[in-house]
Amino acid sequence: MNTASENTVKTSTHSLAIAALGVVFGDIGTSPLYTMQQVFSGTYHPVPLTAAHILGVLSLMFWSLMVVVSFKYVLFIMHADNRGEGGIMALMALVLRQGGKTGRILMLLGLFGASLFYGDAVLTPAISVLSAVEGLSIASPAFTQYEVPIALIVLISLFMVQKKGTSAVGRWFGPVMIVWFIILGLLGIVQIAHVPSVLRAINPWYAIKYFIRDPGEGFFSLGATVLALTGAEALYADMGHFGRKPVQRAWFFVVFPGLILNYFGQGALLIATPKALQNPFYLMSPTWALYPLIALSTVATVIASQAVISGCYSMTQQAMHLGYSPRMAVLHTSQEEIGQIYLPGINWAQMVAVSILIIAFGSSDRLAAAYGIAVTGTMLITTVLAYFVARHIWGWKLPASLALVGIFTAVDSAYFSSNLFKINQGGWFPLALGMCIFLLMTTWKKGRALLIKQLKADSIPLVQFATHYEGAMPTVPGTAIYLSTNSNETPHSLLHSVKHFKCLHDRVIILRVDFRDEPHVPESQRVKVTRVNDHFFRVMVTFGFMDITDLPKALQLCAAQGLPLEADQISFILGRETIVPHRSPDMSLWRERLFVTMFRNAGSAVSYFHIPPNRVVELGSQITF
Repeated sequence: MNTASENTVKTSTHSLAIAALGVVFGDIGTSPLYTMQQVFSGTYHPVPLTAAHILGVLSLMFWSLMVVVSFKYVLFIMHADNRGEGGIMALMALVLRQGGKTGRILMLLGLFGASLFYGDAVLTPAISVLSAVEGLSIASPAFTQYEVPIALIVLISLFMVQKKGTSAVGRWFGPVMIVWFIILGLLGIVQIAHVPSVLRAINPWYAIKYFIRDPGEGFFSLGATVLALTGAEALYADMGHFGRKPVQRAWFFVVFPGLILNYFGQGALLIATPKALQNPFYLMSPTWALYPLIALSTVATVIASQAVISGCYSMTQQAMHLGYSPRMAVLHTSQEEIGQIYLPGINWAQMVAVSILIIAFGSSDRLAAAYGIAVTGTMLITTVLAYFVARHIWGWKLPASLALVGIFTAVDSAYFSSNLFKINQGGWFPLALGMCIFLLMTTWKKGRALLIKQLKADSIPLVQFATHYEGAMPTVPGTAIYLSTNSNETPHSLLHSVKHFKCLHDRVIILRVDFRDEPHVPESQRVKVTRVNDHFFRVMVTFGFMDITDLPKALQLCAAQGLPLEADQISFILGRETIVPHRSPDMSLWRERLFVTMFRNAGSAVSYFHIPPNRVVELGSQITF
């Protein structure tokens, strides 16, 4: 590679690293706002404020960030990508390729981890923005009564502008977060200069001694120190947007130093001034800089919130494509960036949930008690799935797989089990939300499978139908496209069309849409055309679980396979089934009714596949489920 090419690659990597700072690291980057305060004065087993305990907690946080974030996520799990894409859904799709009974168990495990992500995505905006706004009470106690209303206004405004997309605002996210991490580091350095002995906590012996001195206290403190790790999943989940190297560079050169300096600075401040426990983050700041710091913190927490809001959209889109969620309206907010999408239903549901949380809990201190279970649960499940990738896909030997993943599992298990004790303090909320979403996803998957089985039982082989009706039925000009889940069977909509209209179009296409367990499918593999006879054709359109499902655009590729299609000559004939619940040996009645409710409220295939509404005809039928 010549020098010019090397410089171009370096510039691109640096630009992507800056962009990654604005999307990937918002959650973990705003943790200093509340973590140290929660450890020593939170409602969940606060640690006595002594110099020995401060050094022990700092050592624990430093090595937790090293082991969990640096070693586990940045250097290990980020290599377990599904063709460049990360996240627990992509990881689940990767391990599912081995199939069998183990594959089903891993699928359910990964699905539950993905469900827990939604609990995290509701809590993160609430605790982040509220903790930033609470700095106003440090400036003046008179602002205390306005903290919750201000936090609500900020977050509701953020949800209201989601439909406009993040491309315009996103350009500022990276530079703002660079300033944020520089400020974090500078605030920490000033305090460390007063108490340099705090740097001794880098020695892991202080963490070990902390647990030896009081194992119970050390165990319960994990429920608060885990707040320093929240957002670690985002490093992996958002990897596909920027690539592995930019995320790694941003972490090691900007984020990790800024976080460590700030945490150690807060520790130094607490050693020198124990009264600063009221809010050690904001009390690190000089009085003249307090209001600018509050403003910067609020912007940083908005960016952190944006990351998990966008993550919810992406996670839901992946779930739809993998068959675990009903169709929902998906709006693409950018013609350049494929990942910039907006789901109105998810947006408004998330806004309502976040607003209820802020009003019900009222402070970041109480919200922190609910935070942690969803995060640590997802982290633990990710580690388990990563073991199967290392063992069965990468071909690692058993001792090597168990040794490395065993260390990560031990750490994740310790954090998860400690957070289980927070259930009665609010931790039940993300757990209950995750269980509900898991139930909905599994019900939809199973219900769809039973529905397809029922439709197949009542269908006629396509070749038999095409042979019987060719030349025996009047034809009308044009092309009719019938969507079907099985291109070898005659769709019910086609049977109903013949029954009611007594004719066929000149060309009849049985169209099946399939989704692969990979992020993107190249255009060369997008469409496959099979001729049944002169009038009937099968067309298979394949998307990846992160592709834009633009069906008319995909059908233009049929011309290269001898089936040119003119948009103004096409009629899309869709079946609209009405399901009547009935006692089935394969599914309990209450789950049948739940599936029927989800089915009735599912989004239309017209909008989901970007089909022009004026080219669509719908034919209804009733199915006893």
